[in-house]
Amino acid sequence: MERLQKILAQAGVASRRKCEELILSGQVQVNEETVTTLGVKADPAVDIITVKGRRIQSENKLYLMLHKPKGVITSASDPQGRKIVADYLPGITERVYPVGRLDYDTEGLLLLTNDGEFANLLTHPSHHVPKTYWATVKGVPHGTALERLQQGILLEDGMTAPAEVEYHDVNTEKNQATITITIYEGRNRQVRRMFDAINHPVLLLRRVRFGELGLHGLARGKFRHLTPKEVQELRAAAVKTHKIQK
Repeated sequence: MERLQKILAQAGVASRRKCEELILSGQVQVNEETVTTLGVKADPAVDIITVKGRRIQSENKLYLMLHKPKGVITSASDPQGRKIVADYLPGITERVYPVGRLDYDTEGLLLLTNDGEFANLLTHPSHHVPKTYWATVKGVPHGTALERLQQGILLEDGMTAPAEVEYHDVNTEKNQATITITIYEGRNRQVRRMFDAINHPVLLLRRVRFGELGLHGLARGKFRHLTPKEVQELRAAAVKTHKIQK
């Protein structure tokens, strides 16, 4: 017997938090009885579980890494007709969703899966899995400005956790610098807002690493399946950082 939200997440319905919302809103039934409270357990091998009237089916677990191009959104669809990440997953018929998000103007490493427990493990605020970016910014920040990012900087939604920051490249002719920054949070447009706060707005942003997983030459717009070892390493990184935070 497993908790219902865990069963739904493992079946690829959505992330665990989203599955909890589905239960609380009365959209989940077990053996034709609507469940609206968390903590209910079921056996997917015996019980008939439906979401919005559709019976859930077990899916093969998929773990993908996409080199997301700039100008692509991570939503399942877009009323404005813009490119979505699913457009870059030829041959993938299962419904997968992003692990975290990269905004429209950001490119780089994006994980996708139909394993809700895996997605929740990597994105839960208590786990602090590191994410590394190359940020090309306007101007060349002085060391004191980068130290503000390293120590944590006050944004409109609170103080950021300390970041790891170092120069990657400096282009004096264009008056630009590329900074390597590693953060341990997942706030909306966080890296861009951090550089705005030190008056060096981001011109180009690319995520190059998630935990210990890097792009490793994956071409822009291409994807590949993660190896079992990579999946295990990501799980271990999330568990490790969770224990450190405690």
